[in-house]
Amino acid sequence: MLIHIVCWKYTPETDSPTRALHRSRLRALPSLIKGLESFDVGEDILHLERSFETGLVIRFRDRAALDEYTDHPEHQKVAAMGKLISEKVVSVDFYADDI
Repeated sequence: MLIHIVCWKYTPETDSPTRALHRSRLRALPSLIKGLESFDVGEDILHLERSFETGLVIRFRDRAALDEYTDHPEHQKVAAMGKLISEKVVSVDFYADDI
């Protein structure tokens, strides 16, 4: 399994409805893109200084599935929105040990 994690720290100007719209568009991706083994997205609940406001975790069967997701036009649209409304976006991708 390949794990894909992304976190968004929105700009101060990004209002609550826009943040909710971003999360909603992210949540729509599994119905539009094949190859996602699991998909979770949510809003930060701790609101710490170091916190990012939205986090996403996706499990893919392999690198080819991640690449297909990355290149998919619907993902590209949501990724562009995330970049536009965020002051920082971080990600990490790694292989998980299957037990």
